Amino acid sequence: MAFSSSSLAPFSPPSGTFRPHPAGRLRTGTSGRFVACSSPPPDVVVTRERGKNAKLIAALEKHHIHSLELPLIKHVEGPDTDRLSYVLRNDKFDWITITSPEAAAVFLQGWKAAGSPKVRVAVVGEGTARVFYEVSQSDDRSLEVAFSPSKAMGKVLASELPKSNVNTCKVLYPASAKAGHDIQDGLSERGFDVTRLNTYTTVPVEDVEPLTLNLAISAPVVAVASPSALRAWLNLISKVDNWNNSIACIGETTASAAKKLGLKSIYYPTTPGLEGWVESILEALRVHRQSKE
Repeated sequence: MAFSSSSLAPFSPPSGTFRPHPAGRLRTGTSGRFVACSSPPPDVVVTRERGKNAKLIAALEKHHIHSLELPLIKHVEGPDTDRLSYVLRNDKFDWITITSPEAAAVFLQGWKAAGSPKVRVAVVGEGTARVFYEVSQSDDRSLEVAFSPSKAMGKVLASELPKSNVNTCKVLYPASAKAGHDIQDGLSERGFDVTRLNTYTTVPVEDVEPLTLNLAISAPVVAVASPSALRAWLNLISKVDNWNNSIACIGETTASAAKKLGLKSIYYPTTPGLEGWVESILEALRVHRQSKE
């Protein structure tokens, strides 16, 4: 279900249904497994990598929504991690295309290891741009964030990226090993010379305390920010019969993956980002509440 966040009425939790209480947290037990701390039943499960859920939790707390933090994926080095700095030292590119905050963080490590060469970056999404903000504002200005597409999607970037050279325009695309091919295929079709490096990848968090998983399964909404997190969730609940609660996706790409995986109750904003994601979660909770009345 897609919707424009501007079309939603303010969310007003009914008395006695959604009560203000602190966001639920997980602690790590001696075995390294995620263990639920004592907390009220969650309204929504937030699933980004550990340390990256705070902004969403805080935004939901403003609406008196109780979150359970359950990281579903973690990022690890990709097959081309070590090649990144070498390529940056030994080649020149008209554009570097970066499509996620994690890709941005990994790129910055390789870029600094290469001696911080002058680069021009195209980013997808405000969250990705923020990772570069401090560096792009530095005195030497060796890194310039110069382009963002009209919609925060890789295929839109591929269709809109300006060609700085009529003949050949070289693009470096550092990406997750699990990312699709929309960007490289779209740019190649337009005549760009694209070098893709798989600089990181994602692996699922599989060892979850049963109590924590039971709490998560009971939540009306699960919030996911990537197809990888979505697949990790479905793998965790593969032995659960008739789970049919709602999925709130950060954007259209993850929502499309949810549809392909057979999920039905899917919510996502027309414009990816934190604000729209929160609105998607609120809408899912609103529908859930109405179905219980």
